[in-house]
Amino acid sequence: MKKILITGALGQIGSELTMALRKQYGEDHVIATDVRKPENAMTQTGVFEKLDVTNLQEIYEMAKRHQVDTIIHLAALLSATAEKKPLAAWDLNMGGLVNALEVARELNCQFFTPSSIGAFGPSTPKDNTPQDTIQRPTTMYGINKVAGELLCDYYYQKFGVDTRGVRFPGLISYMTPPGGGTTDYAVDIYYQAVEKGKYTSYIAEGTYMDMMYMPDALNAIIKLMEANPDKLIHRNAFNITAMSVAPESIAAAIKKQMPEFKLDYHVDPERQKIADSWPNSIDAQAAREEWGFSPAYDLDKMTKDMLMKLKNRESLGISLK
Repeated sequence: MKKILITGALGQIGSELTMALRKQYGEDHVIATDVRKPENAMTQTGVFEKLDVTNLQEIYEMAKRHQVDTIIHLAALLSATAEKKPLAAWDLNMGGLVNALEVARELNCQFFTPSSIGAFGPSTPKDNTPQDTIQRPTTMYGINKVAGELLCDYYYQKFGVDTRGVRFPGLISYMTPPGGGTTDYAVDIYYQAVEKGKYTSYIAEGTYMDMMYMPDALNAIIKLMEANPDKLIHRNAFNITAMSVAPESIAAAIKKQMPEFKLDYHVDPERQKIADSWPNSIDAQAAREEWGFSPAYDLDKMTKDMLMKLKNRESLGISLK
């Protein structure tokens, strides 16, 4: 990667990935874009431009003007939001993806877009879910992700576009507040622990899903994009994970640092239904073998760091919302 265009740069992944890439490759080598332009560190440390990914010509002109050789396409509606707005999700998630892929084909760019554990469904094996297995998701978000994996495969096989991607588990970050994802309870629980000392979970006790700390997610993207293409077999849909947890697992880890922390439940049927359709745990062996994936954070290490960073932000008067 020499010059990188990021779409959806203000989202959960993009807001931190942009800064990580600028630190590694230089501020002038990372073009951040989104449909809105706020005044924050991202707009002050490098190039930031407004971009509507549903407009093919707009993406093409921007990528050509900045002479990018890599596109990291993150613009999307997440799982819970997509269920509320399925047609909008299809238009953005699929229309934006095919537009970005077309630009990568035209300009011979390396290409990354993330898939998700949402690409699995109720008929997928729940435990130690294989890399290659049945995928019949029951959500619009999941349908988009499966179609996206296949579309990226198609652009690689048909046109030779160097497409790459991972199936992310739930991502946990101290920098970005929870958004519209089903796994976002695992983010919110830390924020609420610091702010209120308690948390009411919308996901039921005993519901296991895979999670990963954001620093590991960022490192995974960079490592995959720098990997030798000759060793990549799966390319666009690598299972990756760091831990399989339920709400009570995270609560127990928090209590090691904050013994007074309390957890209760008020289950959201819609998000619980989505969570129940996803795996309990997934197998990341292919990612380890093909490009050396190796997360650095387990639950206890992540929890200690999350709470410390959030408390530091609060002590500095930085809003956690």
